[in-house]
Formats: sequence, C-alpha cells, structure tokens
Amino acid sequence: MKDLTTTELLSREDVTALILVGKKRAGLTWEGVAEAIGMSPVWTHSACMGMNAMPEAKAVALADLLDLPEGAAELLQESPTKVWEQAVPTDPCIYRLYEIVGVYGPTIKALIHEKFGDGIMSAIDFDMEVIRVPHEKGDRVKIEMSGKYLSFNAW
Repeated sequence: MKDLTTTELLSREDVTALILVGKKRAGLTWEGVAEAIGMSPVWTHSACMGMNAMPEAKAVALADLLDLPEGAAELLQESPTKVWEQAVPTDPCIYRLYEIVGVYGPTIKALIHEKFGDGIMSAIDFDMEVIRVPHEKGDRVKIEMSGKYLSFNAW
C-alpha cells in the first residue's frame, strides 16, 4: 500500500483521498472548507473530487487547511480529465439527478431555446447552489444553477 504521507508519486486520486481524510479529521463540512478557502461549497467539492483545477492560492489554502503533503497543491492545480465510471449511476441520490435530466432535459432545452434562441447553457461559466428549504410535507432540496447562455450562432 502506498504511503500517502510522502511526496513520492502522489496521484490526483491520492490527493482526493487525503482531502477526505483531512476534512473528516478536522471535523469540517464542505461549507466550512469552502468558507476557509473563499469559494462556494459546490465548486470546492467538485475541485476536491478532481473535476476542476484550483487556482494556486486556493490550492495552497486547501493544502494548508487540511495539512496535505508537499506536492498536493500542485496536483490540485492541474487540469482534470473528467471521467464518469458508469453510464447510469447506481447511487440513489445521483441516479435521481440523472433521472431528472432524462425526464426534464428535453423540456429544459426547449424552454432555453424559446427564451434565448438556439444555444446552450455553459457548464464552464457556471454557478450552482444547494439550498435546504423548510416545507410542511418535509424539507425540500433546491438546486439553483446559473450558466452563461452560449448561442450556436456565435460559434
């Protein structure tokens, strides 16, 4: 088994594992980690899981916060290769989001086209927030997404 306390050949996946251990050891939530490095919880988690590259200052702040080994901050700054391990997710929470896109994706696309024209919502120039909303029938999960509109005509 690889010793993850040294800088010898750390992989991006090793850094993710160290982040999860460090977060748990520090007793932090993702909101707490995000606040400490000055970013949103959504972006912070995504970057920590290897889906976004971190700017140098944020990578160094995270490495300091979670006491990551030397070399981890550099790996956090690398452009990721985004790979999904399976076509249909089996995790119940992720599957429901996949189901929402499957059921409502064509509707969202049609409404975007009606309101904006032929184009897409950017997932690069993008913000997202997950909010807990109290409700008499049980609390609700509210996911707000905001992405820059990109017209196909502009390409």
